[in-house]
Amino acid sequence: MTDTIEDTFRTTDGCEISYTVHPAPGKPRVALIHSLALDRSVWDGVVKALAGQAEILTYDCRGHGRSGRAKGPYTCGLFARDLAELLDHLRWPAAVIAGCSMGGCIAQAFAATYPQRTLGACLIDTTAWYGAEAPVQWRERAATGREKGLGALIGFQVTRWFSDAFRASRPDAVTALTKIFLANDTACYQATCEMLGDADLRPLLPSIEAPTAVVVGDEDYATTVDMARALNRAIRQSRLTVLAGARHITPVERPGDIAKQIASLLGGKA
Repeated sequence: MTDTIEDTFRTTDGCEISYTVHPAPGKPRVALIHSLALDRSVWDGVVKALAGQAEILTYDCRGHGRSGRAKGPYTCGLFARDLAELLDHLRWPAAVIAGCSMGGCIAQAFAATYPQRTLGACLIDTTAWYGAEAPVQWRERAATGREKGLGALIGFQVTRWFSDAFRASRPDAVTALTKIFLANDTACYQATCEMLGDADLRPLLPSIEAPTAVVVGDEDYATTVDMARALNRAIRQSRLTVLAGARHITPVERPGDIAKQIASLLGGKA
């Protein structure tokens, strides 16, 4: 495989986006979008499992990781536009788009807004709508992080991210994600929480035309199996896969299974 490319570009509103391309000339192209308060490293195991099968883009969303800490408010549509501009920068006409949790919300917005650029969609541990109480609940979570520090949320986060068995067997993974989470800017975290709490992507789902894989862990209580079923029902060309014994960040907990789901969508060409 050609050497990995790491670089940055600026969006039209001036936010610097840090990204990595894993080249594979002539292979299908895949863009991977990470979850809330984490970064592109959640895809490392998936990238390794897909090596040689696809040219892969990973990046840090605005307000996350090594990308710019642009002020809110944020919307899923804005994050989708960031990805479209990144694809323009790379001169990628289209790609399979995969996203986990927050990234899955962005993938839904992208697939509905840019259908001609979406060869397939993999929606992982995600939902189109967190429910009627979500605006209040997400703002309460953001307030905890702002007032008590992000460390106050770690116990809450790690049990949602991973199953009990995975946390026991892979403390290194738990430690790595914890460090990423604690490095977040609290204002950006708040803006992203508000984005997710307010998001209602349900009206967009019928317009998603690309073949879609909906994937969820059967122990995921952040975005439940019922939420995944709702996505599956609303997106015409979709299938649902439930992963036994997995929770909310399956790209880390079950990278091989996620890679297989993405690989199944690689029939088109970018």
